[in-house]
Amino acid sequence: MTASTGLAADCLAAAYRQDANATPASDTLLINEQSRLRESQGQRIVKFGFGQSPFPVFGAAVEALSIHAASKAYLPVQGLAALREQVAAFHRELDATEWVAERVLIGPGSKLLLFALIKALPAAEILIPAPAWVSYAPQARLAGQPAVKLEASFASRWQISPQQLDEHCRAGGPRLRLLILNAPGNPTGLSPDADHQAALAEVARRHGIIVLADEIYAPLHHQGAHRAFARDYPEATVTTSGLSKWCGAGGWRLGVMQVPPALGEELMARLLGIASETWSSVASPVQEAACVAYRHTPQLAAYLRRQRVWLSLIGQWCSAELNAAGIRTHAPDGGFYLFPDFEAQRDRLAARGIHTSAELTARLLEETGVALLPGSAFGCAPEQLSARLAYVDFDGEQLLGQDPARLEAPLEEAALARVRDGIHALVEWLS
Repeated sequence: MTASTGLAADCLAAAYRQDANATPASDTLLINEQSRLRESQGQRIVKFGFGQSPFPVFGAAVEALSIHAASKAYLPVQGLAALREQVAAFHRELDATEWVAERVLIGPGSKLLLFALIKALPAAEILIPAPAWVSYAPQARLAGQPAVKLEASFASRWQISPQQLDEHCRAGGPRLRLLILNAPGNPTGLSPDADHQAALAEVARRHGIIVLADEIYAPLHHQGAHRAFARDYPEATVTTSGLSKWCGAGGWRLGVMQVPPALGEELMARLLGIASETWSSVASPVQEAACVAYRHTPQLAAYLRRQRVWLSLIGQWCSAELNAAGIRTHAPDGGFYLFPDFEAQRDRLAARGIHTSAELTARLLEETGVALLPGSAFGCAPEQLSARLAYVDFDGEQLLGQDPARLEAPLEEAALARVRDGIHALVEWLS
């Protein structure tokens, strides 16, 4: 023991050395901080690493937040009754699903709601496709639940197959399982087609799997054609969403969850118990503002439509540019992500001492200022040369005020200069 630290610090350090369950910082948040640090040091960074909406928060919601800024009361743990009614109505109309206010839970972002569900379950196997969002597996570990990776590939459009799910369940025998599905996906920007989703739902039904449908990007499906998983498997699909992506309000931290009545009262009671002992309630002004954000109006429809059009144009352009350079990429269905595959450049990259996705993205950031996240952050094997590209480094407020149909060359807009520069720098670095 030293005088400068003390016994408590020494005991803590010894415990850390024996603890195999440490949870490192989220890769998505870490790349954002690294990008900010490099920018503060004068480096020009193209921020394709952090998936934050570039569009401004829906204006009517901002006005409502201002009006209710002095609201300070603790609200019900489950969420403001008026907000739960509004959320249920919003999703019934948007997704053609049977959301009911009594089964809606409001939380401080969908991220914590996801964790609450995993924690609320008795011993369960958490099935996670790979690639998948960076926090699913760490959340399972934090909740003391075993996470099982189901690997997908470029050839399968990064989707797991019904046969793959069925074989896993047959091999493991009957037990409680939670399958996490995210569509449109992070990190891929892709969704299963209707037949593929229906087949997955049938396998889930056959084996009694609970499905956690993370549909945070659903309102940003580029064609406005997202098919909610609960339409195919209503009795056991828990759906989460929130304001962070489609409403541009990530920092507001408001998420929503729908728990189907067929899963019973015990699960809902456990979720409310976790909420009451952790976050208590979401900030009052934010819940009041969300009542406005979740109200279907012509203004909201126009706001969503303009985002979808721009994101589709940008995503299609980025995908085409990368494919033309020999970097295999599926054009996105929704959201603002691509998941490029660099396998065709393996020999060329190996000659430069690059053998893993982490080495690839580190060198790219160092030598070009283009920030991506490695495929290994999303559950892929380290040697798989893939990465996530979030094409969000543009002035969303400027683009939102323009109708691309009225522009002669929408992709030449000054607001998109950083996206164009980043894609060109990536292509030139590889070639």
